[in-house]
Amino acid sequence: DDPEDALKKLEQGLKNIKPAKVLLVGDIMMDCYIHGFANNLNSRAPVPVLKEISRDVDVGAAAHVARGLDSLGLKSHLHGVVGDDDSGLAVLEMLEEEGVETSGIAVLEERTTTVKTRLLGAREGLIKGEQLLLRWDIEDDEPIPSTALTNLIDRTIESIPNSSCLILSDYGLGVLDDAGAERLIAAAKKHNVPIIADPKLTGLHRTQGVDWVLFQSKGLELMRRRLGATTGAEAASMLLESNGWEHLLILEGQDGVTIHSRNEETVHVQCMLEEIRQMIGLIDAAAVAVATAISAWVNALLLYLILAVRNHMKFDDLLVRNSIKILLSSFLLFVGIYVLNGLFFTNISSNSVLLNSALLLLMIFLAIIIYFGLVIVLKVLSVNHLREYLKK
Repeated sequence: DDPEDALKKLEQGLKNIKPAKVLLVGDIMMDCYIHGFANNLNSRAPVPVLKEISRDVDVGAAAHVARGLDSLGLKSHLHGVVGDDDSGLAVLEMLEEEGVETSGIAVLEERTTTVKTRLLGAREGLIKGEQLLLRWDIEDDEPIPSTALTNLIDRTIESIPNSSCLILSDYGLGVLDDAGAERLIAAAKKHNVPIIADPKLTGLHRTQGVDWVLFQSKGLELMRRRLGATTGAEAASMLLESNGWEHLLILEGQDGVTIHSRNEETVHVQCMLEEIRQMIGLIDAAAVAVATAISAWVNALLLYLILAVRNHMKFDDLLVRNSIKILLSSFLLFVGIYVLNGLFFTNISSNSVLLNSALLLLMIFLAIIIYFGLVIVLKVLSVNHLREYLKK
C-alpha cells in the first residue's frame, strides 16, 4: 500500500476502536461535605460549634470510581443499587450528566440510599487547617432482597466476557455477598478478565484469587497485628499466599505507594507532594489508576490484532525493537510528568484557576517535547518523518 493510504487505514482503524469497557460492581452512596468555621465551643458540651459556609454533594464509593474511569476516556459499566429516595435519584442524575452508564443500577422501592456526611471546620481567618470534625451516616439496615441481588449479579456476569477488567468495590453494604463475589470471580477467571478488589478487612474472604487488592497502610498494619507478623512486608506476603492474590497495593499517604507481588519484586514509589491535602477517595483513585493501566494494555493488544489481521503490521524483529523503545519512552514520560507535577502543583491554590490552567498547558507542552524527543533519540522516528507526518 501507498504510505499515505496506509496512514489513512491506520487512522480509520484507530477511530473504530471503542474505549475499553471496565465492569464495576459494588456499593453506591452519596457523599456530602459541609464546610464551615469552628471558632467556639458549645456552652453545654465540649464540642465545637460549626458555622456553615458551604456545602458540596457528590457521588461516592463505586459511583466515584465509575466517574473517574469515564473521565480518563474508559467506559465504565456500573452495577449496584440505590433507593427510590431523593439521594438515590440525585446520584443517578449526577452520573448521567457526566455520561456514566447507569443501566446496571437497580432502583429499589422503599430502600434508603446510603449518605455519608462529613463536617469539616477551620478557624476563621486561617488559610489552611480545615479538619474533619464529625461524620454521620444514613443507610438502610435491611439486607438487599435476594431476588434483586441475584438479578444484579446475573446481569454483571453477562457483561464480563467483553470487559477489559472487573472491579469489586465492597463497602460492606450488601451488594457483594459471599455467594455473589464467588460467582463473579469464577466468571472473570473463566474469561481471563483481570480482577481488582477494594475490600473491607472483614470481607477478605470474598477476594480469593483476585489479581489486585487495594489497602491503605492502616489496614495493612491492622492485618499485621492479626497475623502476628513482625513487618508489613511479611504480613503482605502472608496475605498474598493465603488469599491467592497476585498483587497487593498499599496506599501510604505522604510516604507514597508500595506494591507487593506474589511472584515479583516489591515496588515502592515515593510521594512527590510536600503536603497531603486530601485523603478521602484515595482508594477510589487507586482503583481507577490500576484499571486504566490494565485497559491500556488491552487497547494496545486490540490495535495490534486489527492491524495484523488487515496486513498493515507484521510481527518481526523491527516491530519488537520499536515496541520496546516506545514502552521505554512512555515510562520515561510518566516519570517526567510525575516529577513535573510535584514541582509545579505542590504549592498552587485550587482557587487559582488561571495559574492552574497555564501550568497544565505547560505540562502538556513539556510532555509532548519529552515523548517525541525520546522517540527521536531512540531512533523510533526521525525528525524528517515527523515533519512529513505533521504536514500531512
